[in-house]
Amino acid sequence: MKDKPRELNESKLAGLIDVDSEFKGDLTFKGSFRIEGHFKGTINSDSLLVIGERGQVEADVKVGQLVINGEIRGTLQATEKVEIHNKGRVFGTILSPTLLVEEGAYLEATCQTKGAPKTAPAAAKEPAGA
Repeated sequence: MKDKPRELNESKLAGLIDVDSEFKGDLTFKGSFRIEGHFKGTINSDSLLVIGERGQVEADVKVGQLVINGEIRGTLQATEKVEIHNKGRVFGTILSPTLLVEEGAYLEATCQTKGAPKTAPAAAKEPAGA
């Protein structure tokens, strides 16, 4: 019997670090991923990352979308958007084209909402004193 190739459904949960679990290292995933436990390291994905209310994360994060209900520390980059819900706590740097912060959320961060282009303005390329 041949196994059929498994199709990826980005809306389904692809992984979970549950309460009372700890993980240290590099995390990459396809589909959505939820963290309810403790994570320390780096996270890379084009998909959705959800930090649950009991989640505690210390990481450099590069994802498509980030939803924060717990605590996260580090440099957070999202290609689409970052949402910080009312129980979310963020410490660090946020880089995202869209940033949503609900009333009651705690935010101690440098934030930059930026579009997709990463080119520097022409004036910045000229030598100083020219």
